[in-house]
Order: sequence, then structure tokens, then C-alpha cells
Amino acid sequence: MTSGPPAAALPWSEAPYPVLAADPQAKVVFANEAARRVFPQARPGAALADVVPAWLAAAHARHRADPVPATPPAPDAARFVQGPVGEGSFEAHPTRRDDGSVVWWLVDDTDHRLAREALRTEQERTAFLVRSSNLLLSSLNLDRCMDVTAQLAAEHLTDAALVIAPARDTGLPVVACVRGGTPSVSLRAVDPDEVPGLAEALQGFPPVPSRWIDPAAAPDWLLPEGLDSVGSIVVTPLPGHGVPAGALVLLRGTGAPAFTEGEEVFARLFAARAGAAMSAARLYAEQASVTETLMRELLPPRLGQVAGVEYAGGYRPSKDHERVGGDFYDVHPAVDEGDASLVVLGDVCGKGLEAAVMTGKIRNTLHALLPMADDHHRMLSLLNSALLNSESTRFATMVLASATREGNSVRLRLTSAGHPAPLLLRSDGRIEAAATQGTLVGVLPAVSAETASVTLAPGDACVLYIDGISEARGGPLGGAMFGEERLRRALSECAAMPAQAVVEHVQMLTAQWVGQGRHDDMAIVVISAPRTNHLSAVDGRTRGRFTA
Repeated sequence: MTSGPPAAALPWSEAPYPVLAADPQAKVVFANEAARRVFPQARPGAALADVVPAWLAAAHARHRADPVPATPPAPDAARFVQGPVGEGSFEAHPTRRDDGSVVWWLVDDTDHRLAREALRTEQERTAFLVRSSNLLLSSLNLDRCMDVTAQLAAEHLTDAALVIAPARDTGLPVVACVRGGTPSVSLRAVDPDEVPGLAEALQGFPPVPSRWIDPAAAPDWLLPEGLDSVGSIVVTPLPGHGVPAGALVLLRGTGAPAFTEGEEVFARLFAARAGAAMSAARLYAEQASVTETLMRELLPPRLGQVAGVEYAGGYRPSKDHERVGGDFYDVHPAVDEGDASLVVLGDVCGKGLEAAVMTGKIRNTLHALLPMADDHHRMLSLLNSALLNSESTRFATMVLASATREGNSVRLRLTSAGHPAPLLLRSDGRIEAAATQGTLVGVLPAVSAETASVTLAPGDACVLYIDGISEARGGPLGGAMFGEERLRRALSECAAMPAQAVVEHVQMLTAQWVGQGRHDDMAIVVISAPRTNHLSAVDGRTRGRFTA
């Protein structure tokens, strides 16, 4: 083996970047001036392990042990190594010489490493924010959002986290979680002013820097179980939609590094997403509560036996996920014994919420007109005037039925206002149409209507229905109407059956007919004369059981 030229004559002796050469015995044979600035002890004859970091000495040991290749490798064939040197970072690229020594060319990549680390950190944070948003927005339950916020913060931002909602009458709702634990919920009767910045955060003001908060002054209630002591605290608001959603408190134990400015900024980014999710959940809960209150007034009533007359009703909105629509029915019991009970079945044009609102107006108006319930035409005329004087352009069809028990029979007066005529189901299966018709309500200056008087013998029934039933489209090909003739056949199969059984039979057949297809609101009310005077009812509300 032949030795190379003297070190001073080597071309890389004047290289502007560190160059270091070591022989097979791991002794330094050369170090240029740039290398000596990085490794001050690098002198010829010094042991390499004494003057360079361990990662570079180990790399030299591997390279000197490798056999010399028959042909020189390509410049990029030899794998470089990388590692820290002081506060910086270097790449070391090896070149094997014929005498077995290895020349290490060092390139300062500190800036590149910092840039890569910053990029990786930002990518991880972005991925975390996206994942957090998906988890937080997957539920519109406020308690669930608070739990997820506390757990995500404890796992990825700090040692422990508290999510504090705005104060209620009984205190502050608090969800606490430590890293690796599960969220715990409590209601704290505490003063938020005990924690610097907490009262302001709950009001939506900008956060105070963590360096302004003395961890030693933290009250005991702020320390969740599992965290013995606090070394640093971050308090940041949870901004909501127009109003604050609460506050996020991040805690690090004693001995852990304090929060950096970048970490506090990132905590605020996370808090913005969490606050938006919590605010959306709170708004949804409030709207759901309001909607539930309104819906209770709009839902059809439960029907049963009233004054010896049996009633049953069924309703299916045009969209199965909705609870109300444009169809409605009511039974108003007689105030005095011997008077008639009033049954109303109506259909407001349109669907959805607007139709439901109009339905509520019509039902309330009819309720106010009950003192004149014995005069159907008068009621319809006054209702018509009320609708014409309103801002709404919607109209309605309806049928009124006054029912009075007379011995074992039921006397009915039926008045239709633009509505399908009621069908009479006799106990022997015959179907008759009541002789009543009239004009729509809410369209013309005056309404006209004819009232029919009929008698239901024991076992007979009167069926009031919405045209959404007869016009329901479906069947084998999906486009045929259910039709009045098919409805009549379905009713004839229910001869002498209780009112509720008739309702359920018609609903079952129409549901099978439309399948998963679209349909209008469908409502039906059945009035029947019990076959005997014997009636048993549960709570006076459910349908009675009649025996022959």
C-alpha cells in the first residue's frame, strides 16, 4: 500500500469547510483550519475518539473495517452520517484513500435541520388540528365536546388540562383530564378571579402570558387528581360564535419545561377550534330545546274514548326525520254533557317548517272559535277571514265532524272545506261517502260548504283522511297512486274493527305501497261507535277494548 502526498500538499487543506482525515488506527492525520475551529483538539496523532463526537468516531470505525472496493465508488455511493456538534449539526461525508485512511468532509446543516424540524413540527401540529376538528365537530353534544377538548389538550399539549364553561347559577362546570387519564366532570362553586386571567378568558378577553401567572398561587381546585404540583400555567379563552364558549387551562408539572411562546400560540389555535365546536354544540342544544317546546304544541294529540265515542288517529310527515308538517287533527271534547265533541282534520298547503307554523296558527284559531263549534259554517268563515288577513299566502283544506253519543249509536255532522269527503265504514263492510263538499279556506273572500248528517250504528266507523293517503305513489312500479278505490278496499277489510285497528291497517298498507319513495304528509282519523257500552281503557287515554 502506498501513502498519499503530504497533508500540506493535499487539495482539501485549503477547503473553506471542515475537513478531517484519520488513519486505520483512528488517529488524526490531518485537520484543516476550519476543522480545528469545530474540533479544537484535532491535531495529528490525537485519537479520533478524543476529539470528535461519538457518532463520528463510530462511523470512522465502520468505514475502516470495510474492505477497500476494487473500483472507486461513485461520489454519492458512500453514505454520509449526521449528528450534533455542540449546538449545531453536521453532515460528515467519507472518502476512502488507498492507504486505508478516511477523509471526512463536514457540512454544517444546522439551518437545514432547524428548518426540517420546524416543518415537521408544523406538519404534526396541522395534522393534530385537523384531527381535533374532526373529533370535536363529530358530535353536537356539549358535554362530549368538553370531554374531547380536555383529553386532546392533556395528551398533546401539556400534562393536564381543564375546560371551564361559563358560570351557571350553581358554579363553574369544569372538565379536568391528566395525560393518559379519562376526563372527570365537576361543578365548582369557586371564584374565577383566584386564577389570573381566568375571569377574563371566560369573558372572551385575550389571554395573559403564562409568565405572568404564578404557579405557586394556583388554588387547590385547579390541580386535577394525578398532578401533584404545577410548574407553569397557560390560560386561554375558548372563543365561540359571538359569545365566549369558556376557557382552557393548561398545566405542566414541576420540573417540566415552561411553555414557550410558540406553544402558547399553538394552544390558542387549538382553543379556537374547540371553542367553535363547543359554541356550536351549545347553540344546537338551545335550539333543540326551543324546537322541542314548540313541537309539543304542534304534535297531534293522543286519542281515545271521549263521551262514549271512540277516536283514533295516525300521522306520518312527508319526511320521516321530521316530526310535524302540514297535516293536523284535533278532538275537542264537549264542555257540557249532551253537547257534541268537535273533530278537526286539516291539510295546509306545502311541507316542512312553514307549513307546520301555519298549522299551529289554524289550530289555535279553531280552538278560540270552539264556543261556536255547533255552527261549522260560521267557524270556517271566521277562520277564512283570519287567514286572508294574515301575511301568509298559504291555504288549507279541512273537514269538521261533530259527534254525539245517542244511545248505542253516534250522530255525526260532517262538513268538508275543499277536503276529500269522509268515508263511512259500515259494520258489514260497505263503504259510503258522506255527502259533503265545500271550498278551500284562505283563498276566496267567502267560503261555501255543505254539512251532512249521518248516524253510526254500533260497529260502524267514519274515516277522515288526507289526500296524501289516496295520492301516495308507489306500488310495484313505483309510480302508481294508492287511489281511493284501493283505500275503500282496505277499509272494507276492517269491518267492525276498533278504530285504532283501522288506523293501523291503513298506515301499514300505505307504508308498504310507498316503500322508500317520497310522499306527502299522511294523516287519518277514525270515529267509531262501540259495539256495546262496555269499555275498558288504560289511564283513560289509550284506545278502548270493546267486546261484542
